[in-house]
Amino acid sequence: MSTLSTSLPGGTWTLGDLTVTRFGYGAMRLAGPGVMGPPADRHSALAVLREVVGLGITHIDTSDAYGPRVTNQLIREALHPYLDSLHIVTKVGAIRDRQGGWPPARKPDELRRSVHENLESLGLEALDLVNLRLGNAEGPQPGSLAEPFETLVELQRQGLIRHLGVSNAIAEQVAEAQAIAPIVCVQNMYNLAYRQDDELIDTLAKEGIAYVPFFPLGGFSPLQSSALSTVATRLDTSPMAVALAWLLRRSPNILLIPGTSSPAHLRENVAGAGVPLSDEELAELDKIGH
Repeated sequence: MSTLSTSLPGGTWTLGDLTVTRFGYGAMRLAGPGVMGPPADRHSALAVLREVVGLGITHIDTSDAYGPRVTNQLIREALHPYLDSLHIVTKVGAIRDRQGGWPPARKPDELRRSVHENLESLGLEALDLVNLRLGNAEGPQPGSLAEPFETLVELQRQGLIRHLGVSNAIAEQVAEAQAIAPIVCVQNMYNLAYRQDDELIDTLAKEGIAYVPFFPLGGFSPLQSSALSTVATRLDTSPMAVALAWLLRRSPNILLIPGTSSPAHLRENVAGAGVPLSDEELAELDKIGH
């Protein structure tokens, strides 16, 4: 982990040769309802992105499929030309249909087109990090990733991509990707209640590879939500704050990308992730997922 100091909770992590704050920002929610179309308040969306940079966050997660093209265009309008310290992570492997679905798009020509569209909409000559999205909207699915991943490796060799990762992947697919080329992160669903990747997270931590959880408050049963709320009430904070703080404590290679379309909510998320958790509270929270 990098020794670069930051006032953001969790400090920093190194993705290959890129140092990023462990507290990042996910841009998906900047698009309209259902992640389709423009935001209801464009001024607020741009203000959030500028607040992200103002707070010192150096990791923004996006995709040209959000909107589609909406979040990337907002990022470019708000932040281009980008600070050298800011690193934008995108993903390919799915597109949007007119019904708002997320059909896979992992054929070589589809991936090449997606990478070039991300470059164009973000105004970049090379993408810092591209995650290959696997599976489908239902979650990860078994199967080889060789053909699509090798396509991204080819684009990396051409200088269009600096680093690679995988998303919505099972452990076997992570290992298959690593056998083809180095990866710097895995982005999967994971939270206090949904702990299927515990072993994978620990393995990746030993290898110096980041793990980026999405849906930090998804999949809770009423009983689990009650247990989380009990801890949050005791600490005089929100369940979201406790969930984010727990993720930062869970493993040093976990990077957060909570999304919001409100500058005030962004600041609340940053403050919440820094809530101190005692060993007793960590033990109490650990029971939720087990």
